[in-house]
Amino acid sequence: MHKKLLMVLLVVFLLLPAFVFAGGKQEKGSGEVVIYTALEEDETADYLALAKKELPNLDIKWVRYSTGEVSAKLLAERENPQADLVWGTAVTALALLQDLFQPYKPAGYDKLPAQFKDPAGYWAAIDMYVAAFAVNKDRLAKKGLDKPTSWTDLTKPEYKNEVIMPNPGSSGTGYLQVSSILLWKGIKEGKEDGWEFLKKLNKNIVEYTNSGSAPAKIASKGEIAVGASFGYRVAKQISAGYPVEMVFPSEGSGYELEANALLKGAKHPAAAKKFLDWTLSEDAMKAYSKYKIMVTLPGIKSQSTIPLPDPKDVKLFPMDFKWTSQHKIEIVNKWTSLFQDKTKPE
Repeated sequence: MHKKLLMVLLVVFLLLPAFVFAGGKQEKGSGEVVIYTALEEDETADYLALAKKELPNLDIKWVRYSTGEVSAKLLAERENPQADLVWGTAVTALALLQDLFQPYKPAGYDKLPAQFKDPAGYWAAIDMYVAAFAVNKDRLAKKGLDKPTSWTDLTKPEYKNEVIMPNPGSSGTGYLQVSSILLWKGIKEGKEDGWEFLKKLNKNIVEYTNSGSAPAKIASKGEIAVGASFGYRVAKQISAGYPVEMVFPSEGSGYELEANALLKGAKHPAAAKKFLDWTLSEDAMKAYSKYKIMVTLPGIKSQSTIPLPDPKDVKLFPMDFKWTSQHKIEIVNKWTSLFQDKTKPE
């Protein structure tokens, strides 16, 4: 791994809060399983309530970090893994760290379409999350601004200091946004237009947050007009009564898969495999569907109680996960060298 990115991730690791487990006191035993996840805390608690009913013999302990923080933890602990598995973390991050995982094809693996799993079993995806803007209607009216409908709109001078987005080094949402812009502007064909676009966009950015949900929350409070976030978080802010509207960029919304992987050197491999089997079960997928625009098991539609759109109504950008995984180090390093001055802790 590139030394510069490794140093960045190690710094992130040192700034992490102490590891706090949920699920009772730690005890040695074959039923114990330790999980790192980048899933949002509220949805994770809901999923695990179901898991504990359906897996009563497992002593489940978990901790939630952003995608970049999960990567930092795994790298720092690679000689002595403290977790047994990763659950619900950006597939681009997992593919980059593949040497830390051991292949395992959970029960249900064969039911997943090919694009949602690693052919050797290093990871299996459970859901998709999609980039979206949280647009504060009251702030727009106060500032006399038109509703932005595209990334291009957000580069206009009138949106100066009215936009917040996530840091692609620490946030999976941030990386899918940056990588989709670069792909849209032809980076695979050797064009630099995407970087020039990001520089132009940067002129209007107030700051880059460490998590993908923070921009939606900040926009909801009316501190800025537009928070570049992801669909579910924007929908949740709307349901909570905030004066925000969900906007999908007209150029196409970047998206990411959230996936699971078994750690090499896991201390509780049998329990980890039982949990990974459960994560691809129909019951688990139905639970995810309450929070996600799409899950990976065919035939299960979103059952969200908040206003998530049908995937067919959203223009998805044609992502290339193999490419974005292979080039993540160089993209994050270049992005950091250009824009790190606006990255602030939450």
